[in-house]
Amino acid sequence: MQVTETLSQGLKRAYKVVLPAKDLAARLDGQLAEMKSKARINGFRPGKVPVSYLKRVYGKSVMAEVMQTAVTEANSKIVEDNNLRLAHEPKIDFPEDQAEVEKALAAEGDLAYGVTLEVLPTFEIGSFADVELERQVLKVTDDEVDEAMKRLADRHRSFTPREEGAEAQSGDQTTIDFVGKIDDVAFEGGSGEDTDLVLGSNMFIPGFEDQLLGAKAGEARKVNVTFPADYGAADLAGKSAVFDVTVKAVAAPGEVEFNDEFAKGFGMESVDKLKEAVRGNLQGEYDRVSAEKLKRALLDALDKRYSFELPETLVDQEFDGIWRQVEAEQQRSGKTFADENTTEEAARAEYRGIAERRVRLGLLLAEVGDKAQIKITDDEMSAALVERVRQFPGQEKAVWDYYRNNQEALASVRAPLFEAKVVEHIVGQSKVTEKEVSKEELMKQEEDGAAA
Repeated sequence: MQVTETLSQGLKRAYKVVLPAKDLAARLDGQLAEMKSKARINGFRPGKVPVSYLKRVYGKSVMAEVMQTAVTEANSKIVEDNNLRLAHEPKIDFPEDQAEVEKALAAEGDLAYGVTLEVLPTFEIGSFADVELERQVLKVTDDEVDEAMKRLADRHRSFTPREEGAEAQSGDQTTIDFVGKIDDVAFEGGSGEDTDLVLGSNMFIPGFEDQLLGAKAGEARKVNVTFPADYGAADLAGKSAVFDVTVKAVAAPGEVEFNDEFAKGFGMESVDKLKEAVRGNLQGEYDRVSAEKLKRALLDALDKRYSFELPETLVDQEFDGIWRQVEAEQQRSGKTFADENTTEEAARAEYRGIAERRVRLGLLLAEVGDKAQIKITDDEMSAALVERVRQFPGQEKAVWDYYRNNQEALASVRAPLFEAKVVEHIVGQSKVTEKEVSKEELMKQEEDGAAA
């Protein structure tokens, strides 16, 4: 085998490889000799099939396997001999001249081909001791726990039918049939039967519930509403609609006592234990948001701190994935770049920058994790898989088998676990100060354009 480097520019490498015909022929003879001892062919005794016959009948197909094996081994040797860390699988360029390939398959000529690849960049990680971060802190108040308990009660409240002719009040549960129309044409998803709706719950379109106040069982009403401009279904957003509503029943809310019996309905032994669980859930959500914002701040800081050449192939792959999402969202919403006050060219440049950021931070976190010998244990993977499987009730076994038998899917579960551990490792080495904030400040959403 002869290997000649033809390109070494930045992270790109290219090599010309020549596999001599005599070496390929020797490999072919070895494969055919092994085949001879195992071949069972009519007209020949076991193990007595002439190699010349096997070569004539199977030579080309066996040589194809021989060449594939030789190419794989040659690529591995290139990587090993040059101590390369690949950014992606090598790209093989076989000869365009089919006659040249045919000669190689017949072991009558050398196989010469090209290998192009990209390597991972090398960079110094350094210390994170001077990275300054702020952790937003918010503690759950007793009032928030009480409000959450009230919401629990509202969701599990019993209702008693009101007397005949009673008017529906705020907080009452109405049972309705409805058909929604736009320009006198019923639209998909705009109708329902025997639907329970608590007035004042804001479960329906703004303005819908208010127009049922005072309605009586058996009464028909026309409800006029306008869908919000940011409504999820693009074909309904901002449009006016009329609903023909029939109120079939009106029921008054029952009283709820916050006692141990109420708590037992949620699997808790006492109302105090239930309040503790509610407080823990609320605090867990605050802590999750705080951790996400701290992670964003860290990634922003790292993005500014590190600058190194990126493998173009990885950036292209990341950009392609982002762009497919952009196109899918445009198709779903019906919006264009002009609607967003931009152009396709400007959007491509913006999302290319996001792709570069993601690749840069991904490579950095991978390097930090490698240097710190951060590992994901089998128990951590199993726990994460269980959580993923729970998202598909009724399909647990199929989903579990899918992940267990699909390395790429399994990697998608491992990646966020690894990233979280690396982020925690870096935060542990940084200067972190805590700041008490309001709920509004904690929950304030920031621009997501630079998300890693």
